[in-house]
Amino acid sequence: MSTDREIALDMRHHKRTFADYQPQHFLWSVSGDGKVGTVTLNRPERKNPLTFDSYAELRDLFRALCHASDIKTVVVTGAGGNFCSGGDVHEIIGPLTRMTMPELLDFTRMTGDLVKAMRACPQPVISAVDGICAGAGAMIALASDMRLGTPQARTAFLFVRVGLAGADMGACTLLPRVIGQGRASELLYTGRAMTADEGMQWGFFNALHAPEQVLAEAQALAATLAAGPTFAHGMTKKLLHQEWNMGVDEAIEAEAEAQAICMQTRDFRRAYDAFVAKTRPVFEGD
Repeated sequence: MSTDREIALDMRHHKRTFADYQPQHFLWSVSGDGKVGTVTLNRPERKNPLTFDSYAELRDLFRALCHASDIKTVVVTGAGGNFCSGGDVHEIIGPLTRMTMPELLDFTRMTGDLVKAMRACPQPVISAVDGICAGAGAMIALASDMRLGTPQARTAFLFVRVGLAGADMGACTLLPRVIGQGRASELLYTGRAMTADEGMQWGFFNALHAPEQVLAEAQALAATLAAGPTFAHGMTKKLLHQEWNMGVDEAIEAEAEAQAICMQTRDFRRAYDAFVAKTRPVFEGD
């Protein structure tokens, strides 16, 4: 039987760094301290639409981030003044019209797996949204933990516009929880674009910034979170997601267990020692 030390060493061996990660279907950059990773959807001539390959590569990245030893927060943005126009009409929607039911189900499950991977990774994810944010792009923003927008941002869950249900990639469960059932119903039934002001008033956006500032603001927020107790942030994200399916008593018990675990971390002790010494704590995420 493995000892606790052997298990801990084995877990560390499964960790990996992402400083040298080189995706094929979007851009990836890492902050100077190596803690903040930025995904840039980079097909600006088409308003950054997704393809079968970019869906899969994004899903694989967020799955792999569960094993990251360096990246503590993630920012998602788009190049050229737009966030993402959704699935590429010629490279995705056209081929879908010729697929069999099993092939279609493989595709819709893959797109849903991207959202599940974003929700399951321990890093807080922040979307910096400018311009068009539509379809699958709107779902990537919605699946993020926080969203910063610009006054020019237009967010549309436009599945109905192509003859599909608003029930896509988790929209019917995620969107009502963020902006409310009635507002979500309107957007999902009509496919109309939510303006930046509506998004701000309804709680979709956490803040609005000028287009030339929104990415920097998102990265600054990400850096602030990355400098915090990141093990505890991961616990917060986990319970924010899991408690949707819990009653109040179960949620309180889950939080009691989670907080007891966090009280065993070195970061908890660092905060106490810093308080006693009247200094600012330096968290290390363990």
